[in-house]
Amino acid sequence: MTSERVTEAPEEGYERGLGSRQVQMIAIGGAIGVGLFLKAGANIEKAGPSLILMYALAGVIIFFIMRALGELLLYRPVSGSFADYSREFLGPFFGYFTAWTYWLMWVVTGMAELTAAAIYINYWFPAVPRWVTALVFLVILFGVNLISVKLFGELEFWFSMVKVTALIGMIVIGLGVLTFGFSAAGDTASVSNLWQFDGFFPKGIGSSLMTLQGVMFAYLAVELVGVTAGESENPEKTLPKAINTLPWRIGLFYVGALTVILCVVKWTEFTEGVSPFVKAFAMIGIPAGAGIVNFVVLTAALSSCNSGMYSTGRMLRTLADNGEAPRAFSKLSASKTPALGITVSVLFMGIGVVLNYVVPEKAFGYVTSVATAAGIWTWLMILVSHVLYRRAVDAGRLPASSFPAPGGALCSYIAIAFLLFVTGLIAYDADSRVCLYVMAVWAVALGIGWLFLKKRTPEIADRREPELERVG
Repeated sequence: MTSERVTEAPEEGYERGLGSRQVQMIAIGGAIGVGLFLKAGANIEKAGPSLILMYALAGVIIFFIMRALGELLLYRPVSGSFADYSREFLGPFFGYFTAWTYWLMWVVTGMAELTAAAIYINYWFPAVPRWVTALVFLVILFGVNLISVKLFGELEFWFSMVKVTALIGMIVIGLGVLTFGFSAAGDTASVSNLWQFDGFFPKGIGSSLMTLQGVMFAYLAVELVGVTAGESENPEKTLPKAINTLPWRIGLFYVGALTVILCVVKWTEFTEGVSPFVKAFAMIGIPAGAGIVNFVVLTAALSSCNSGMYSTGRMLRTLADNGEAPRAFSKLSASKTPALGITVSVLFMGIGVVLNYVVPEKAFGYVTSVATAAGIWTWLMILVSHVLYRRAVDAGRLPASSFPAPGGALCSYIAIAFLLFVTGLIAYDADSRVCLYVMAVWAVALGIGWLFLKKRTPEIADRREPELERVG
């Protein structure tokens, strides 16, 4: 194997149509989602102001994960990276399992987000049936993903721009209330709201830690920048920049926004099922506040579904290229998109629209918990692959990356321990542990599928050296 540094993947047939502006905004948008806008209300009710600390702690771990991924991406940037690195460092089965599990994560997330988007539209148009709205959004986003990666990137850029602008506006307004005391909330807005009502940990540290599973759901999709690697114009420049801006994005959009909101409005005002941002705007007295936030949450849901279609099509192509899915999924359309993979994924998301329409509201929570479990598996595979890669570099078997993670493998070990701890919390919680049962069934199904593949094509289980392209 060459000892020269590898900075570009072999030509995979994709169009490198994502510019720096789009990759940066996809990375920013990945850190802002429905988990923050909608789920934070229930978590505030459970943890009080200490939720700020939970987001900060989880944010540090997410940064460790992304720096580990960044080092791998600059060693060998490929579309569908998580599965490819799992395949290289852990073996073919783990690549197969990771790719299918990441596909599952985005399919179930797409199911939930489409239904959520339909509910948000009902805020303005209550007479329109939800299934009609969900179907319209499904068809529009499907068309966008089929046309070209450039159009996907552009749409994702503007979705993310709406979320970022709205959050910054909310923070500025909140700081204005705290500093100048204007609005209906001006008399009670104070930094002391963070500890004045039963302290910073009003429900105890244990209750605060139990919110970590919901907090981790909020960070799902931050790793999407890794899926864009094979279609970035200049991955050696755009990917490190996107990853290195993660700390300030988490600090501003999560920790910063929640801190301001919990200073403006005391934590006891927030309840499950109500967006803390909508509640804060209502308390401040901005008439259009609820409508503005509803629009922002709608864009967050559509953004997530848009990203899901993008990711699932590419994961199915990765699986097909490795003989782990029907060969037809490996073909690209004239616009250089994995059209068949996207189409099949969209059909599964469409089934989810129907299911989410007819089943009880609790099903939405179950779907998101399955997505969280699948996301944790993906993050664990990134971290374990990184640890094994560093061992190979230290032994001189692989070239060093141009973007090494700080602390080497140590931070990856810390992140692995944290993710296993969160998995334990999920198992402890009766409401969320159902996702572990689902994942167990999923694992058995994939195991049976793997045995079938090995019997049909024995060479599929052979570990293969990755194709690397020398630069210079």
